[in-house]
Order: sequence, then C-alpha cells, then structure tokens
Amino acid sequence: MFFTFLVVAILTAVVLVVAALTISRLIAPRSFNPQKGEPYECGIPTRGQSWVQFKAGYYLFAILFLMFDIETVFLFPWANVVNEVGAYALVCVSFFLLVLILGLAYAWRKGALEWK
Repeated sequence: MFFTFLVVAILTAVVLVVAALTISRLIAPRSFNPQKGEPYECGIPTRGQSWVQFKAGYYLFAILFLMFDIETVFLFPWANVVNEVGAYALVCVSFFLLVLILGLAYAWRKGALEWK
C-alpha cells in the first residue's frame, strides 16, 4: 500500500513538473536579440570585466552578527520562565551559553572578527 502511494506521488510530481516546463516553453515570449546575453549594469555597457569579487568578510561578519542576535532571541523566553523551572533551566542555559562562548572564541581565534 505504501509503495503504491509512493510511486503515485513520484509520478504525479514528475508529470506536474514536465507539464509546467512544457507550458512555460510554449507560451513564453521569445527574443533572439544578441544583446540579451550581454551583462549590463543599469543599462550602461560595461568596461573591463563584468565579474567582480567581493570580500567574504562582509558575509562572515553578517552571519556572526545574526548568530549572536538569535542567541538573545532564545534567552528572552528563558528569562521569563527561569523562576518556574528552577535549577534545570539554569543548567540548560549555561550549556547553551558555553557553546556560544566557545563559538565566539573560535571565531575570534580564526580572525573572523577582525575588519581587514
């Protein structure tokens, strides 16, 4: 019974995907202008190479900020119920903070927090 349901679900998914791709290919507008394949920046033709590398430090800094920002989101509910739960809540949040502090120490040691 389960195998039959699985086969029907997979076949339905394949048929729907193929149908969607076929319909979009049939009714989509087409333009064979060679300029469509060129990279533009605000409609101005580019000078030099179009591919520019960005520093990964920006993304790493943003991810670290989000990680420690989410930490505070998890600490607010804990602060509201700490008196009701007791020592178990203190042990759990201590472990949570220990993991985050170790993550911060690792990022600091690797130089992820230095703005170069």
